[in-house]
Amino acid sequence: MARLFEWLAKALALAGGLLVVAIALVTSGSITGRWLFGEPLLGDTEIVEYGMAVVVACFLPICQWRGENIIVDFFTARSSSRTQARLDRFGTLLLTLMMGLIAWRTGVGALDQKNSGSMTMLLQWPDWIAYLLMTGPIALTALMALYTAITGRNGSGAHARDPLPGGAPLENR
Repeated sequence: MARLFEWLAKALALAGGLLVVAIALVTSGSITGRWLFGEPLLGDTEIVEYGMAVVVACFLPICQWRGENIIVDFFTARSSSRTQARLDRFGTLLLTLMMGLIAWRTGVGALDQKNSGSMTMLLQWPDWIAYLLMTGPIALTALMALYTAITGRNGSGAHARDPLPGGAPLENR
């Protein structure tokens, strides 16, 4: 399961990175068109909005899998390693629930957008496709968070922080 999660996280991050490059090219082309010809690319802002929604979703799994989410430990910095590990697992369970809820509602949003026939204004792209493209990576993030919460291990096989009994410590970041 861990290898599959690793592969999926990397594949989605690569797809997200390629999409960022495409968005940068569209933005550059639009700016150049505006400068040279007085006309931006038609629907450039729609393309950026559409693409960035998908990009953000594509990067969530690798952040979760590698344990690179931001941790604010101002109140727990002086707690024992065991307490910090338990709080990390609890936080990961909360993330599981939140990402599961967001994935569910994004999927429902995709169906609603499809049923209503909602389209972007200028390009007339179906809105539901962006929602659908976001649903999978968000759901994968929820599954990865659940795996991490249950096993206490991140994608490298190490514990997210100092271990519960029986684990090998990961140096403090």
